[in-house]
Amino acid sequence: MKITIFGATGNVGTRVIKEALLRGHEITAVLRNNARANEFDTAVNVVIGHADNVDDVIKWSDGQDIVISTTRPPQGQENQLVDTAKALLSGLEQTQVRLLLVGGAASLTVPNSQGILVVDDANLVQPAWRDIALACLAQHNLCQENESVNWSYLSPPAIIKPGERTGIFRTGTDELLVDEQGQSTISFEDFAIALLDEAESEKNSRKRFTVAY
Repeated sequence: MKITIFGATGNVGTRVIKEALLRGHEITAVLRNNARANEFDTAVNVVIGHADNVDDVIKWSDGQDIVISTTRPPQGQENQLVDTAKALLSGLEQTQVRLLLVGGAASLTVPNSQGILVVDDANLVQPAWRDIALACLAQHNLCQENESVNWSYLSPPAIIKPGERTGIFRTGTDELLVDEQGQSTISFEDFAIALLDEAESEKNSRKRFTVAY
């Protein structure tokens, strides 16, 4: 597959590129500047562009099989997440390339809560993280409202962190996945596997899904 990745230098993006190369895919990594361009494998096509710029989305998605976006705004600029989702959807509406968007857990429901969203559970979203959670909620809503782009939205569990590549995890739809010990977690490495599995299988066209151990 020909895959364009926005957010290529982040924790998720770097793992996605590594996993995609293992599977033999052709990768175009879109960076905001050249500062970290030399960190990539020589097999990766490194280009400059912004995920929140419609023209860049069109330019670097044209002719590709799928766009994977793993962008994450800095603290205090959480609404960039919404602007980026708008630009991605607008650009891909024109090129008709699939979108696999890494979002947040905010719009998932809390298990055994009668439908309470993660964003509204103070035990899961502390005040310092509420702004990014609200931005993720708006991001997911934008996808749901879009009828022109073939999108899939991946919500992480409550905790995602560096770890092992095991390939063993559960998948779900709209509810936060929690294990028998009450933990909701996955490694970046296995999260990348879930992303590439979806890119290859297209099981969740115009749907959200989630993963966890």
